[in-house]
Amino acid sequence: MATQRMILGVDVGGTNVVVGTVPEDGSTVHGLRQVKTRVRNGADAVVHQIETLIGESLEATRRTVGDTFEVAGVGIGAPGPLDTTRGIVLLTPNLGWRDYPLRDRVSATVDLPATLDNDANCAIFGEWWRGAARGASHVIGLTIGTGIGGGIILDGQIYHGSSDIAAEFGHMTIDSTGRQCGCGNYGCLEAYASGTAIAARARESAEAGADTNLGQFVDGDLSSLSAAVVYEAASRGDELALEVIKDTARFLGAGVSNLINIFNPEVVVICGGVTAAGDRLFTPLRAEVRRRAFRPAVEGCRIVAGDLVGTAGVFGAVAAFKVQTWGAA
Repeated sequence: MATQRMILGVDVGGTNVVVGTVPEDGSTVHGLRQVKTRVRNGADAVVHQIETLIGESLEATRRTVGDTFEVAGVGIGAPGPLDTTRGIVLLTPNLGWRDYPLRDRVSATVDLPATLDNDANCAIFGEWWRGAARGASHVIGLTIGTGIGGGIILDGQIYHGSSDIAAEFGHMTIDSTGRQCGCGNYGCLEAYASGTAIAARARESAEAGADTNLGQFVDGDLSSLSAAVVYEAASRGDELALEVIKDTARFLGAGVSNLINIFNPEVVVICGGVTAAGDRLFTPLRAEVRRRAFRPAVEGCRIVAGDLVGTAGVFGAVAAFKVQTWGAA
């Protein structure tokens, strides 16, 4: 039996570390493993987590496909800013790292070649390679969770910009005198449409006396309100939750319209927990984009939810490894 070549995909986030073993054709993912990120224990502790997960993923893969595979290397996606050429995490507030040589530490620990790219880039690249944007040449993507990240795919390549900072879509200004963002600026898209902001806007309205049942979902503790709770409440018809999602669609629509007018993509793919809102989000979002963006650009573009729930970053890290190592995914 011919030996199959595999690549390990590692998705490092502020909440979880996810590892999977992927054939080079991206046909599936084996041995998917996930643990909570040991943020407080420092970067070396996370590298140890990655080492453990890689071992577990490979063992699970052997149980599935036997020993008829070889591992070419490890693709890593991590929050930035990064220096992808040198494989260094320059700064990542959610993890507390600065100037950390993540690529080389992982490579030395598991004795395999490794590459590093931005986690949001990897998620969108994964959707381009094997997900909702498959087959398109020009793709824009947003990852919506605690914050908002993004990715730009041009002719099948991640666009990094001149200093690896491209596609920070969460920090485009949609209201110059609006809400303050965690970055220090005012009116960023992230300050309105991230999971954190969705929960904050709902909580503020509830505390101001809006008619809502949101408190019932969190045992009366509105400080524990999350975006997921808002989506659940909306699915049960809560008027405030529905209004918050409608407003979120309007904010995202403004941001997506800007991106469509600038990049003229074939596909805009939106990933993350916000997609749990389903048509309650996407129907008004698409309507807002039609209202704002140039008609020929809108008519040539699909706005879709990501397909690779929980695995987009793993697939994208593998695709990024292929590009950095062999020149193409």
